[in-house]
Formats: sequence, structure tokens, C-alpha cells
Amino acid sequence: MLGFFKKGLKKQAFAALGTLILTTGAPSFACGAPLKMAVQSKSAQVDELNAWKKFHSVHGKCMVSLPESPEHVKQIMPFPEEGYTLRYDVYVSTHQQKAVYMLLVAQYPPFINESHAEMSLESFLNGLVSQNHDNTLIFADLIEVDGHKALDFFIESKGVYFKGRAIMAENNLYLLAMECEVNNYTETTFNHFINSFEFIQ
Repeated sequence: MLGFFKKGLKKQAFAALGTLILTTGAPSFACGAPLKMAVQSKSAQVDELNAWKKFHSVHGKCMVSLPESPEHVKQIMPFPEEGYTLRYDVYVSTHQQKAVYMLLVAQYPPFINESHAEMSLESFLNGLVSQNHDNTLIFADLIEVDGHKALDFFIESKGVYFKGRAIMAENNLYLLAMECEVNNYTETTFNHFINSFEFIQ
């Protein structure tokens, strides 16, 4: 009986976090002034990416490359009826007023772990997609990152892209995500961000 109870808690927590990210976690600039598309040569792009800084997160023991020093938001989501809390840290960095890059590290209770990683990632994605009826899922692919289950996803909503990767490692969920207007999307820049992520000891 306890197994089913915990399974329900997992789905609820991951879906809640997925919903929360699009409402409070990632600052959306889609409603503001239109962002101008920048045309750059490949060499200028490479120079720009080389200027990105490696950021180390103490919580979750990981590292990622970001365009600027990030702003940090720490939150605790209580689940009083279930008797546990979810802690998460969000690091947000803006790239030339064209895109927002985010690293989120969510720490779940020990019983929420990699044994149900696929279900947890799917619940998380469902929370993201169902949060707004304008959200359209372009694709979602289950992959592995350093031996851990992960999910690559791509969501579009009213001319804005929200693209990223969620990784389940032990009882931590790592979310790497980028938000930008469609005209400002650059595959090279996004791939640099995603591929720069690594776990550290």
C-alpha cells in the first residue's frame, strides 16, 4: 500500500513543480516589449560563448555555463498532508536581453528517487505543458545523462520557446531551460548551454 501512496506523492510533487516553473520559476519576458533579432557571424558567436562563465551550484553539486552571473531564488514547497517539503534553488541568467537561461535544482525527500525516474520526468513535463492551454509540445525525448534518466523537451507558446532538459539523479531533479522569442532562438547557443552541464564531486 505504501508503494502506491508514495507513487501518488511523486506524481503530485513533480507535476506541481512543473506547473510552478512556468508561473514563478522562470521569469517570462514574452509579455514585454518585442525583442530585436540579432544576426551574428559564426566567429562572433564563438567569441561570445567563450565569454560565458562556469557557474557552480553547491546544492546538487553541479556546474553549468551561463552568459552572466545568475540571480538566485530559493524556495520551499510544503506538502503538509504528505508530511514532507520540497526545496528548490533557481539560478537565472539573461543573455543580451534576448533569452533567459535557467538552472533549477529541486531536492525531494529520499524516498523519491531514480527508481521511478521515467514516471517522475513525465509527470514533471505534464505539469509544464498543461499549465497553459496555449502551450504546444514540439517534442519530448527520454535520454540518459551520465547514467541518469533525463528528458529533453521543447515547448512553444504564442511565439515563445521554452526548451530544456530535466535530469533525475538520486532524489534531485535538475532542470536546464531556456526561454526566448522564436526569432531569437539560436541552436548553437542553446546546445552550448545544455552540453556545458556536469555533475561535480
